[in-house]
Amino acid sequence: MHELTIQGVGTVEVEEGTRLVRAIEDSGVEIGHRCGGQSQCTTCRVEFEEGEPEVMTEVEYEKLTDIGQFGDMRLSCQIVVDRDMTVNPLMTVEDQGWDDAGPEPAIMVEPDAEWFPITTLEQK
Repeated sequence: MHELTIQGVGTVEVEEGTRLVRAIEDSGVEIGHRCGGQSQCTTCRVEFEEGEPEVMTEVEYEKLTDIGQFGDMRLSCQIVVDRDMTVNPLMTVEDQGWDDAGPEPAIMVEPDAEWFPITTLEQK
């Protein structure tokens, strides 16, 4: 188990291997996932205070690069909890005025995750 601290909410215990977007939702925060956790909409964006993973999926890298946000935020739908983390969700149902967060994200990271060290991606 790992501790997930969500800014303005508190700390919860999260099982190793849980998708971050699902862990945040399970804590009671309605974080966006308008594309269903497919790394397409970027509404599941978070900022890390502590515990940012050193790996990133190729699709997360491509999406963040496309929108000019690589290095500024992460997509919680593309992150697996494998350590203690402190995050700030940047788009929620409440602050965006949505009716709902979006389709439920799958248990496993989608699309099929190909992981790369962030230091390798920074060199692209």
